Amino acid sequence: MMPQVIEWNWPETPLIIAATLVIALVGRWLLVRAIRRASDLAVDRATHRRRSQGSQDEPLHLARYAARAATMGSLLRSLTNVVIAVLTVLTVLATLGVPLTPVLASAGVGGVALGIGAQSLVRDYLSGIFMIIEDQYGVGDLVDLGDVIGTVEDVGLRVTRVRDGDGQVWYIRNGEIARVGNQSQGWSTATIDIPVDSSEDSAKVTRILHDVVVAVATDPEWEQVLLEEPKVVGVQAVEAGRLTIRIVAKTQPNQQGGVQRAILDGAIQAMKEAGVKGPRVLPAPTPLP
Repeated sequence: MMPQVIEWNWPETPLIIAATLVIALVGRWLLVRAIRRASDLAVDRATHRRRSQGSQDEPLHLARYAARAATMGSLLRSLTNVVIAVLTVLTVLATLGVPLTPVLASAGVGGVALGIGAQSLVRDYLSGIFMIIEDQYGVGDLVDLGDVIGTVEDVGLRVTRVRDGDGQVWYIRNGEIARVGNQSQGWSTATIDIPVDSSEDSAKVTRILHDVVVAVATDPEWEQVLLEEPKVVGVQAVEAGRLTIRIVAKTQPNQQGGVQRAILDGAIQAMKEAGVKGPRVLPAPTPLP
């Protein structure tokens, strides 16, 4: 077999190679610039959406947006560098007269084998990319991922780390996450049910509770937590010896617990001062002989 002779024509071959390198560098610069611009626009859209939902730009959220932009920018830049480098090398080899058919055939066979053996890995990475782009959740969010409910501690391209309420850490592959319930995006709702005796005047109890929620809403401790004044929506349920009045409050994400306790404590004190009776405990029914 005769060795392959490299085609070298002066000055056409070096000029073509130089032009190929220049085009590759310029194309890489343009693509990297576009990727950086697209990352910034994605973060701006996420910020605008959260502001429209009533969320504040806390330092944690700002850091999260920066981390998202850095992660996606780094991934796309790495992918761009690999693609441009491969195309440039193939173009230079073709210019030198090197046959590319065996190289492409080998690469195709290797790519098929790698794709079959790493399907789950590719799915995990693709799911992680879309989760980050779509801002489905981030570090510090309280999420429900189906089998696990907890706080997100780390979001990677392949694995998400979540710590549940018992302190246990879970590592979940992104490709296995079928649904995401995020309790930290936009706002949360505090729901408080106040039970009283069924003989009490519901209008009187509603007025008392309205004064309570107004006091909580004007309290400096809760002014920044509440997105709007809590509402006494009225009678929620009527049972034997019990009348339930419901209060609903719209709060910052994951801040509903403190508001619930504040309103409940204020309601208990106001009910005592107004002489409103609590729900009656009815005697258990007498069993038949």
